[in-house]
Amino acid sequence: MKSKIPLWINVLQVVIILILSFQTFACYFKPEMLYPGIRLDGIVDQQAMYVLAGRNAMMAIVAIVVLFSQDPKFYIVAFLMNFLRELQDMFIIPMNSPADSPISPVANFFIFLLVFVVPEFIALQRLRKISKQMDNYTQR
Repeated sequence: MKSKIPLWINVLQVVIILILSFQTFACYFKPEMLYPGIRLDGIVDQQAMYVLAGRNAMMAIVAIVVLFSQDPKFYIVAFLMNFLRELQDMFIIPMNSPADSPISPVANFFIFLLVFVVPEFIALQRLRKISKQMDNYTQR
């Protein structure tokens, strides 16, 4: 049985790859693209930004490998990683938004919830179902 990852999950994966790639670039070269008004004062601030960039880069590479593999079990791991990261960001980013942010903290919370957390949760459920179907097929 050939893996049948739904198109919408693949599209979501591509969107995640694009976001992670942008975040990686911004953290390495232009942090103000992600964090307007940021001032990196000293080596510790720069190291923290590079650590974030490195993590985003590795997550993007994993996401690319998963996309090309089309293996639902790999997808489950990647989407679990993304889901947990977005779940955390859903609370952290609105709580730490600057007062003059163009998006209100409540709107930011719901954007993360509706655009990332809910679709990733649904994708996880769908991928688990596909994985079980493949396991059942291979056991026959």
